[in-house]
Amino acid sequence: MQKLRLILLVSGLSLVLPVSGYAQSISDIDNLSPEDRRAYMESMSPDERAAMREKWAGERAAMTDEERAAKGAERRARWESMPEEERAAKKAERRAKWESMSEEERAAVRARRQEIHAERREKWQSMSDEERAAAREKMGRRSHDGRGDHQRHKGETGDTPE
Repeated sequence: MQKLRLILLVSGLSLVLPVSGYAQSISDIDNLSPEDRRAYMESMSPDERAAMREKWAGERAAMTDEERAAKGAERRARWESMPEEERAAKKAERRAKWESMSEEERAAVRARRQEIHAERREKWQSMSDEERAAAREKMGRRSHDGRGDHQRHKGETGDTPE
């Protein structure tokens, strides 16, 4: 029954999306139900999804710290208001997706994570002491809405914000 609903939803969206275009903003997508959001993204070609992600990255970059914090708070509130069974199901779904990946796909994901880490480290090391202090202060303000549970990775020397 769920597959039938998904098929109907995707086919319905495929009729509506060309008319509406792909000018959806982050907030428009956030307002969709998870099923609608998934169907919307699956209805797009890989190139269209990549273009959409770039557009969203631009929108996120244009947000103020307060707007970013508000978005994060909304996501956390949605996650925390979710029944424990649903959260467990989502975690299991992510685990199943990871386990279904080939070793090459997993290696690609790990490599991308390492690239991002190296980029961040390079950026951090290129900063002056004043810029680092400002970044630490900014991170302290943004970190988990002030809950204070942001921890450094074990073994860090304290010279990075991670």
